[in-house]
Amino acid sequence: NPRFFVSVDCIIFGLNEGELSLLLLKRAFAPEKGKWSLMGGFVQDNESVDDAAKRVLKDLTGLENVYMEQVGTFGEINRDPGERVISVAYYALINVDEYDHKLVEKHNAQWINIHELPELSFDHPIMIEKARESMRKKATLEPIGLNLLPRLFTLSQMQSLYETIQGETIDKRNFRKKVADMNYI
Repeated sequence: NPRFFVSVDCIIFGLNEGELSLLLLKRAFAPEKGKWSLMGGFVQDNESVDDAAKRVLKDLTGLENVYMEQVGTFGEINRDPGERVISVAYYALINVDEYDHKLVEKHNAQWINIHELPELSFDHPIMIEKARESMRKKATLEPIGLNLLPRLFTLSQMQSLYETIQGETIDKRNFRKKVADMNYI
């Protein structure tokens, strides 16, 4: 049987200056050197795919115990011009005030507004879109967006965040009624 490389790609969302943003890095190595990319890495012999994603996220941000959700597996034959690589994508939600800035700088990464994304390497735009879809669905059922907010926040900040995630305006009264019915706030 043929053997393939297995990698993970982390789609790291944060709320930066009130806007949904992605932590992207400028690749310093081939293939796609000089292009913008998600943070990723190969799964090692001694780790699960989930553990690899947690390692990659920690290597970039210094954070552990971050909300992370698997998006899907991407295995188009020519998705990576270097080798045949099958990638499992994850999205993570982090507070932009809580990561290790020196690590991010070391990896040549920066926050980029979701509406101003540059051209990205590989099939990363498809991964990002699937992650946004998954996040929108999950955010209607569970309070995952709270992972993007500071420990103390206002209802207005929370509503603005959920409007950003959903990509639409939410009626203030309905939103506040829904929040009041929640058991976790």
